[in-house]
Amino acid sequence: MTTTSGTTASLAVAQRSLGDSAVRYPLWPPLTSGCPKTSSEDVAYPAEVDYAYDRVPAGFFDQRLPRTGHERWAPLLPPLLAPGLGEGGTPLVELEPGVYVKDESRNPTWSHKDRLNRCTVSAALGAGAPGVVVASSGNHGASAAAFAARAGLRCVVLADPGVPPAMGAFLRAYGAVVLPVPKEARWPLTRRIAERFGLHPVSNMTRTHTGHAFGAEGYKTVAYEIHAELGVPAAVFVPTGYGELLFGIGKGFAELRRLGVTDRVPPLIACEPAAGGPLAAALGQGLPATRVEVGATGADGIACAVSGYRGVLAVRDSGGRSMLLTDECLRAAQAELARAGMWAELSAAAGLAGLRSCAAGEFDGPVVCVSTSSGFKGRGVGEDRSEPVAPEWEAVRARLRAAGLDD
Repeated sequence: MTTTSGTTASLAVAQRSLGDSAVRYPLWPPLTSGCPKTSSEDVAYPAEVDYAYDRVPAGFFDQRLPRTGHERWAPLLPPLLAPGLGEGGTPLVELEPGVYVKDESRNPTWSHKDRLNRCTVSAALGAGAPGVVVASSGNHGASAAAFAARAGLRCVVLADPGVPPAMGAFLRAYGAVVLPVPKEARWPLTRRIAERFGLHPVSNMTRTHTGHAFGAEGYKTVAYEIHAELGVPAAVFVPTGYGELLFGIGKGFAELRRLGVTDRVPPLIACEPAAGGPLAAALGQGLPATRVEVGATGADGIACAVSGYRGVLAVRDSGGRSMLLTDECLRAAQAELARAGMWAELSAAAGLAGLRSCAAGEFDGPVVCVSTSSGFKGRGVGEDRSEPVAPEWEAVRARLRAAGLDD
């Protein structure tokens, strides 16, 4: 099967359980509720995509091609049946010597979710679904709606009632059907809509997080891009909710090692809000996944009550760890990014907040902090307005001097 460009074949051959790699499934249909054989009532184990690694072309990672979207990496991705939007290829911005920000707000819908949804919407096309259904009030919903529109598919977004007006307009602009419902009803309704209307679910469907088997594969490209510019950094700090981005970056570096491009994987540091932190709880208790109570936090994009096994694997296999970060730390990191010219959602600043919470000199070599999305996505955007100023010079001068400018 080929990508939409018609030039590069995917080397994806099967799906397999992360709970037991010996348990395998055909590549189609995509698994959207984890592995049915290894999962239990308490823990759902995700499925991942496996590839014919022995057929990866020699020098594959040496190519230096212009930004074209996922096509650049098509052999190591699921079949790209949906047309792209130029996803990926985001810049590494050097914040200070040895500290880099991978700015995912430069993606088509201004978040990292575009890397995932190129793959999930491709899966929907391959499965013959008339559209996709997603439970999200933010980045995931907007991205799924955009890629569905690009592919000529319908999209239903189950948002919570507090979805900001700007985000609602963003979703509807792509033709999505937006259904604001109570948060606890979003996932049962996602399942019901998928069953009754034949829409392809691109959100989690299980008690502990599994997500879509094809989706997290798109995040591997973050690792490929970091390696192309920096090699293997001393650490990668990743804002973490369910852990899909964390897992994808880890798998990307693991593939680079497997294919002999590098000899190591960087430690992955999962950066969670202290108000929740299910991955930190699972790691601390030695569990594959767990559930926690979530307190008040402005980092709603990563304030998850439930974790998944993907995150545990990513931290364990990379020799990394999880960090719990207060909103105060997150706001300080968000302000630091803004001073450097990058407007990030509060959740997106968690990577830099994690680094700033580490001891000075802990890492020998460059580090990368992933910033996942634009500040446009934050709740309350637009509520803080500038006070009008009289157009007379003395009033303007007084306002400027109050802001610290000298004439």
